[in-house]
Amino acid sequence: MSHDLVIGMAGSGGDGIVSAGESLIAAAAGAGYAAIMTKSFGSQIRGGESSCRVRISTKPVLNPGGTLDVAVALNWDDFLKFGAELPVGGNTVVIYDSKTGVAPDNLPLGAVVPSEVHPVPIDALARQTAGTDKAKNTVILGLLAGWFGLAADDLLAGMRKKFAKKGPELVAANDKAFEAGRNYAAEHPLREPRFMEPAPPGEPKLLTDGNDMCAAAAIFAGCRFFGGYPITPSTEIMQFFTREVWRHGGAVLQAEDEIAGIGAALGASFGGVKAMTATSGPGMSLKSEIMGLATICELPLVIVNVQRGGPSTGLPTKSEQADLFQAALSAHGDVLRPVLAPVSVRDTFGVTVEAFNIAEQYQTPVIILSDQEIAQRKESCDPIDTRAFKLVDRLQPSAADLEKYVRFRFTESGISPVSAPGLPGGNYLGSGIEHNEHGDPTASGGMHAKMNEKRFRKLDPLKHRRDLFEVHGDPRAPLALIAWGSVAGVCIEALERARQEGLRARLLVPKLLWPIAEEVYRDFFAGVQSGLVVEQSHQGQLYRLLRMQLDVPKGLLSFARSGANPFQPAEVVARLRETALATQRQGAETLTPVE
Repeated sequence: MSHDLVIGMAGSGGDGIVSAGESLIAAAAGAGYAAIMTKSFGSQIRGGESSCRVRISTKPVLNPGGTLDVAVALNWDDFLKFGAELPVGGNTVVIYDSKTGVAPDNLPLGAVVPSEVHPVPIDALARQTAGTDKAKNTVILGLLAGWFGLAADDLLAGMRKKFAKKGPELVAANDKAFEAGRNYAAEHPLREPRFMEPAPPGEPKLLTDGNDMCAAAAIFAGCRFFGGYPITPSTEIMQFFTREVWRHGGAVLQAEDEIAGIGAALGASFGGVKAMTATSGPGMSLKSEIMGLATICELPLVIVNVQRGGPSTGLPTKSEQADLFQAALSAHGDVLRPVLAPVSVRDTFGVTVEAFNIAEQYQTPVIILSDQEIAQRKESCDPIDTRAFKLVDRLQPSAADLEKYVRFRFTESGISPVSAPGLPGGNYLGSGIEHNEHGDPTASGGMHAKMNEKRFRKLDPLKHRRDLFEVHGDPRAPLALIAWGSVAGVCIEALERARQEGLRARLLVPKLLWPIAEEVYRDFFAGVQSGLVVEQSHQGQLYRLLRMQLDVPKGLLSFARSGANPFQPAEVVARLRETALATQRQGAETLTPVE
């Protein structure tokens, strides 16, 4: 029996591939399995290819897995467009629609020979039972339930609920299509049975995606205003706010463009309200001037960048980690903006709450760097215990402060009380021009230097926040991994595989990417001989930022690649093994021969 199963499916837009994946992961979560579903599309507005990967496991999982255990192709042209996102190997069971006319011994997979190949009349079964080819995805679910024992009752219950509003005829038609798939699987058994082990006992899992988790966390943290503009793959954050924030006395403005969206959010923050905006790479470029205004006005603001492939319009529907330079460095003038990154859907909740806390405490814009995979993937997880979180609000002026209010007063911490319009005695000028303590415009170089020092100094304590980092593995190991965002989940699994192979390694997962927490990294680097900084960007941006700020161990190398080319745990282990062997060879060369 299998305890872990990775299923990849692809077809044309309208084939219901993503819908099938959503039904599958919902049933798995309902049955108590740990599960992750990622989805990917072509960049067409309508039509084009679509795919999904669903990983189901009896143990917690933090990444969508490596080579597919099961590959489902409704047509080969669409399947092959996803390349490394749907890798087929020698242990893969391939299921495809026999309507394609491709012979089982002539699959377009190059030199790869799958474990089993099953051409199935998927289209024909859908038409015979449901009277339409739109039931192909339901036939696929029946096949998967039959061959792999995937929660058939939960699948049926979910589909019946989904189609209930469309009438009993459609429900009955889909029941027939599902049974047709199960019957076909029973009549054509796999050579090697791969039934899933039963899920461990426990409560059903919470099923959600990163964008919804981010929005829910923001509302929990007290955010009552969202200003933004729809852009893939962040739009669901605004959609969640639009549905839910009204219940909490909040408001949403879908603005005419990205600049107006962040401008409205900053205006709300000036008015004393916790506020947020969300976008992706191109939108961040447009928001940069208002982010500078937030910095010089010392106002809290949370900005979410759900990263996608770039530059320019780039790859709107693919995941990448190439906006770190933009987040940390793309500002005119001397600016320091905290940058945080979640490592999973569940982790997005805590990181979002922390972003609001940091923004409020230090009166600063904070950037959350999510990415398309985390933001749009479905993940089953345990419910969030919100009692574990402490919420922070901005420092407000006391009665004594308001007797002669000095908005940007120089303080020991660098943080000065901030009022809101309408507070008696609390009026001040908040503008984009440099100012003195009172907010009065100034062209004094001396005052500009003092204000820059104030704005930077107040963020110094953030660099000592060790709780914004995770350390996994042997803390004295000579091999090291560093990974952030969605790639961190790949490296957590790779670390365990490395341990099983006898490699002593440790892993650092930073959730605070900027400013660089120099003490945390120096402690982690102690005793490190070699290792990898693993990230999904062509330049290896975190690696380069670390080298700007720190003495990085000589053997610590960048393992980076462009977006839409996901990492697999096995290849991280293989590259880690290579670095270990290279270190051995270098050590051997320094040995003194025995005479």
